[in-house]
Amino acid sequence: MEAWEASYIAGIIDGEGTITLTRMHEKEHRRPTITIASTDKELLMYIQSLIGGVINNKKNYRPEVHKSSYTLSIKNKFEVLSTLKQIHPFLRIDRKRIRALWILNHYELVTPRNGKYKPEMLKAKIEFEDFFFRI
Repeated sequence: MEAWEASYIAGIIDGEGTITLTRMHEKEHRRPTITIASTDKELLMYIQSLIGGVINNKKNYRPEVHKSSYTLSIKNKFEVLSTLKQIHPFLRIDRKRIRALWILNHYELVTPRNGKYKPEMLKAKIEFEDFFFRI
């Protein structure tokens, strides 16, 4: 991704996106996720071509009043971390930039590759998530 593309995506995330931790399954720990909501599917398709992810339709209960809306979700660890590495210098919303840096600097340190947590690792993981949501 070119620097101008990274700055463009950072602007879109600043305005219409989220950087958060979500659970894929009820009993697992949270993982980094980037989501962007928009009524412009073409925009989301362009971003998807650069960083990956999945586009979903949002339920529209009043189509006579509201435009169709879509969400691009990036949940793959490598896609999320790679994207955050490239866009974090361009994020202007402090909370989002701090969240991106927190994930980049700490997520892999508190997440074992095999998913098996020793008590001290589990404590570190929970503290990581708690601090993240206080940002």
